[in-house]
Amino acid sequence: MTTHAHRPRGDLALGALAVLALGLYALFIIVPVGISAWKGLTNENPLLTHSDFVGVANYTEMIHDDALAASLGFTLVLAGVVTVVANAAGIGFAMLLNRTSLSYRAMRTAAFLPQVLSGVIVGFAWRYILAQDGVLNHLLISAGIIGKPITWLGSPHLAMFSVGLVAAWVLTGFTTVVHLAALQSIPVELYQAATVDGAGRWQRFRRITFPMLAPGTTISVTISLITMLKLYDIIAALTSGGPADSTQSTALYIIKLAFTDGRFGYASAVAMLLLAVSAVIALSVTGLLRRREVDL
Repeated sequence: MTTHAHRPRGDLALGALAVLALGLYALFIIVPVGISAWKGLTNENPLLTHSDFVGVANYTEMIHDDALAASLGFTLVLAGVVTVVANAAGIGFAMLLNRTSLSYRAMRTAAFLPQVLSGVIVGFAWRYILAQDGVLNHLLISAGIIGKPITWLGSPHLAMFSVGLVAAWVLTGFTTVVHLAALQSIPVELYQAATVDGAGRWQRFRRITFPMLAPGTTISVTISLITMLKLYDIIAALTSGGPADSTQSTALYIIKLAFTDGRFGYASAVAMLLLAVSAVIALSVTGLLRRREVDL
């Protein structure tokens, strides 16, 4: 009798929480996206007294926007390369740190530390490290590896490499923790049985570890891609999109359009493009990785 009496009250509480969650989601996600979509159809500019509806004119302009094309190309390449590097490194570090001793627990905490730091702090710290008279050049010259300082942030190709390096360093903390959690869910008995059957280290990794990591890899890769596609803060602090806009991500380009050029309408349209591209890539990659989980 008591159980039946309390069940409706519990269902009511759960229903209230669900309504609250949906309300917050709509307020902070759906409504802002809807407003941005509407503004993308206008020529809103803070320098103008009013804005006009321009339809798809902003989207038509994107076709001829070379700066947008360059930023989108850089963003896609950065997202792809950093995601692969960070997840490969994450798997490696996870396997190295998959121990129970106190020292390994401390190293796991240290490995995750870059992920919890502010992107602005990370960008400024690495800007100091990679400066021509910075720590990295000083160490390389002291070790006799190079004869003169390298302008890590002064040339387009080296700046793009530096941005990728810093982004991968930060993201590896996250991928390590995800893959470590997946590793710890693998039954030890599988490795024991494989060892008895004469399987070597590589065979155990290929037949047991790699397939069993698939669900964790799906989560890690998808979140890594989304994170890189909207990357802004690290780049803004590290290179400000330079030199010559070579490291300008699409998110950084949107910020410059809105707050430097005052083109809120066009910036909103570009933001909707980035949202669509990110959604298509994330859903496609997730679908492929989910099928891989089934095949394995």
